[in-house]
Formats: sequence, structure tokens, C-alpha cells
Amino acid sequence: MTIEDKLLEIAAYTLPALITGGVAFVMMQKFYNSEESKRKFELLRENQKQALPIRLQAYERMVLLLERINPTQLLLRVAPISKSKDDYATLLSHHIQTEFEHNLTQQIYLTAETWDIVLKAKNSTVQMIRKNALREDVVDADKLREAIMIELTETEAPSNIAISFLKEELKRVF
Repeated sequence: MTIEDKLLEIAAYTLPALITGGVAFVMMQKFYNSEESKRKFELLRENQKQALPIRLQAYERMVLLLERINPTQLLLRVAPISKSKDDYATLLSHHIQTEFEHNLTQQIYLTAETWDIVLKAKNSTVQMIRKNALREDVVDADKLREAIMIELTETEAPSNIAISFLKEELKRVF
């Protein structure tokens, strides 16, 4: 037997073994990737099950925040402590800021767009109060309350717009 015959014989045994090994490797790799995908999917599904109640609670808290900073509700809940319109505007703004800060951490459970809408509703409400406090025909706290209420009959409260957005987003997300 020559060296060439020996090499041919070795190749005849080695080549099928290499092909079989390669096929087995590829099959095992595909199986491993498939199992990894299944594990990731199950983990994601489990996390979503656990996160869903927390996210729903965050949306509930945002609706509560928006209801509490709604100018109509705010004016009924927070009475003026003096006749000064500026003091009353500051008091109302302080109540809004306090409510907002109390719910600040909920933003991690909301989409960026939703949090932006809540932030805009808060800022628009404060701006509405400040704008009416700057009016010259508003001379005291009672007139400020009246001016804000009149404005709310002509335009929709920023809180109501934000609540509508939250409801629509909840329909899309859940």
C-alpha cells in the first residue's frame, strides 16, 4: 500500500466524520438558539404579567393626578387664605406642584409621550392660573376663581385633554 492509498483511506473515513460532525454542530446550534428564544419569550411574558398591574396603577395615578389638578376641582378643594389674588395663585400653583411631585416616580411606567402630555397639562394649568392672576380686571382671590371658571366654560381644561389621551393610549397598549 502506498502513501497515496493510505491518505485516500484516511480521507475516506475522515471526510464523512467531519461532515457528520458539522451537520450535528449546525443542528445543535439551531436547537440551542431555538431554546434560547423560547426562554427569552417566556421570561418576557412573565415580566409583562408582573409589570402589567404596576403599569395600570401608574395610569390610574396619573388620572387621579390630572383630576386633582383640574382647575374646577382645584378651585373647589383649595379655598383662598386671603383676599390677595397673587397669594391665591401661588397657593394653587403650590398645590399643583405638590400633587405632581407626589406622582413623579410614576413616569418610569409610562411612555415618554404620555409623561409629556401629563407634564404639559400640569404646566398649562399653572399657566392658566398665572395668566388670569395677571389680568387687571381680576382684583382679588374671588375674582380670580371666577375668571378661571369662566375661562373653563370657553375652553377645555388641560387635565381633561390629558385624561382623554391616557384613555386612548391604554386602549392601544393593553
